[in-house]
Amino acid sequence: MHVIIVGSRGIPAKHGGFETFAEDLSLFLTARGHRVTVYCQVDSACGQRLDNWNGVDRVEIPSANHSAGTISYDWRTTLHCSRSEGVVLTLGYNTGVFSLIYRLRHLPNVMNMDGIEWMREKWSLPQRCWLWFNEWAGARCANHLVADHPEISRHLQRHTAKEKISVIPYGADAVISAPTDVLRKYDLTRKGYYLLIARPEPENSILEIVRAFSAPKRSHPLFVLGDYSGDSQYKQQVLGLAGPNVRFAGAIYDREMVRALRFHARGYIHGHRVGGTNPSLVESLAAGNAVIAHDNRFTRWVAGDQARFFTKTEDLERTLSSLEENPMELSEMEEASRRRHREAFEKDKVLATYEQLLLRALNYSPQYLPVQGRSHS
Repeated sequence: MHVIIVGSRGIPAKHGGFETFAEDLSLFLTARGHRVTVYCQVDSACGQRLDNWNGVDRVEIPSANHSAGTISYDWRTTLHCSRSEGVVLTLGYNTGVFSLIYRLRHLPNVMNMDGIEWMREKWSLPQRCWLWFNEWAGARCANHLVADHPEISRHLQRHTAKEKISVIPYGADAVISAPTDVLRKYDLTRKGYYLLIARPEPENSILEIVRAFSAPKRSHPLFVLGDYSGDSQYKQQVLGLAGPNVRFAGAIYDREMVRALRFHARGYIHGHRVGGTNPSLVESLAAGNAVIAHDNRFTRWVAGDQARFFTKTEDLERTLSSLEENPMELSEMEEASRRRHREAFEKDKVLATYEQLLLRALNYSPQYLPVQGRSHS
């Protein structure tokens, strides 16, 4: 079959979870004999062009790197893609209304609905209205929906029928060893630091986490991955609050390096409050990290009962102090993370479920596909 992946910034992955997923799925499908095309957003100074990366066809669409530019990129992608044959996998619903074109041209479209994007604090009221409308439009226009979390499936059922939704989480490969070169590069020691990987946005609880680690009594530093350049007010707040025990490494896109940083960390701090199954949290489970996560309906299902949870800085401070006093708890948390990964988030099983769903979408044109995927609801 021909699978056309749209909605991400493209491959190879250099941005976030959707890009990593697009890379993993495209290579998986190509290795299994399918043809895959991935649309890629490139700098507006570049021209549109076609190329091939590791057996995957890429269509590069130039656009500016801002909200209006992304909408323009999605529109041009939709028009170009709609002339193809195959099955479209749309990552995200931010311009879900555009998928009506696929319906009109009878091109099967499976849409991964991601999280509840319009609830993010960073958006203005008009932006939230736009995102809510596109959530509704995407749920109505796509042939089938993928929810990466049972709670996302329940949320989407206000827009469409349950039969139109498959629950398929993200997956990751288990990490059972990793080189220590990266530790020397950043002057870290094995099991001697906590790790935080997140975009610097309010709904990721960065301020609350940094405040907890800025207390003088912390004996292990917080190592932060993310882009804190620029002059946004929130980034400046975080940097201004951080004590000497908080270290910022910038954004790192080398996957092997990030895997090693996860594997050797004492624990992983996850502050996301909005969304479904976060790929970064899944990767930390796969690395056997002791997980300390924000307490909400999304992270509790992903991380499992033996993770530790917090809602405010004081909760996190108490948990960190408890683990300092009882380090054996960390070993129990690590084993629980690996067990949870084996239960629900092994990458090849997840990607094979996508393959089955896309094959059914290609060969079955009515509105509802007769498949529920790898359901966890």
